[in-house]
Amino acid sequence: MNLLLIILGLSLLVVGGNWLLKAAVGLSLRLEIPKIVVGMTVVSFATSAPELIVSVQAALDGFPDIAMGNVVGSNLANLGLVLGITLMLGTIEVERTFYKTDWPVMMAASVLLYLFVIFDGRLVRYEGIIFVVLLVVFLVYLLRFQKPAVIDEMPEDDELLPLYKTVIYLSLGGVALWGGSELLINGAVGMAEYYGVSERVIAVTVVSVGTSIPELAASVVAVLKKEKAISIGNLLGSNVFNIFAVLGITAIITPIGVNDPGLLNTDIYWMLLVSFMVLPLVFIPKGLRLGWRDGIVLLGLYAGFVYFVII
Repeated sequence: MNLLLIILGLSLLVVGGNWLLKAAVGLSLRLEIPKIVVGMTVVSFATSAPELIVSVQAALDGFPDIAMGNVVGSNLANLGLVLGITLMLGTIEVERTFYKTDWPVMMAASVLLYLFVIFDGRLVRYEGIIFVVLLVVFLVYLLRFQKPAVIDEMPEDDELLPLYKTVIYLSLGGVALWGGSELLINGAVGMAEYYGVSERVIAVTVVSVGTSIPELAASVVAVLKKEKAISIGNLLGSNVFNIFAVLGITAIITPIGVNDPGLLNTDIYWMLLVSFMVLPLVFIPKGLRLGWRDGIVLLGLYAGFVYFVII
């Protein structure tokens, strides 16, 4: 029953995120917002909506380990699992913005999260505000200085919908995300109790992989279609959004306390390790390119993380 709740919840999150994305793009086109702004703000927030809704709902429901574990696990899944699988299917040419902007910002966000929670085990409201302010600064920087580096990866989504359809997609997307998050959290807590493991273990494995499904699907489809637009920058950007937007907004709504010491003693260090490892992999053995060997390393690291979490 718990597994069914998790599957239904994840399905609703994926469908709801897609509907919200359609509505967001349709609305921005109707308002004639520049595509560059849409891609970096509207689309990014829409694709991060599952993580955001799950974390906010979990924190409000009194399950802070799910709120924090979801983000830490999602960041690990984005780089270890999603990027690893993507690289097994094809080579990715890495843009120079990787070492100039994308990786330094992601690493800085990861280290800042570590510093905020490692001493007191809490992410409080003012720290959430700092995250959101930094997100705004990051977006403004991208919009001003990195316009040429942005590629529209989903031109087929650029559809000017009738206003009534936009409203329907927006409403259905919001309801699906809320319902999906409730089902997912209930299923995750139930599964943790049934198997006698902590909520944190379920959060950093099942929940985080589930909320990373949209990124995985988009990356695999792009590689199979041989689209050159797929870039490591998108996954690094998603990790920045997870920390600055998801945890930032959640902490502003309700402070996040960490109950399970495993999150601070183990999981967050794995997140920092995998985040750091992407840098040498990009330059070794060939500069600014990631291939199947790098994919094996990343998948191996992720498998190691899951193994140590479960045992």
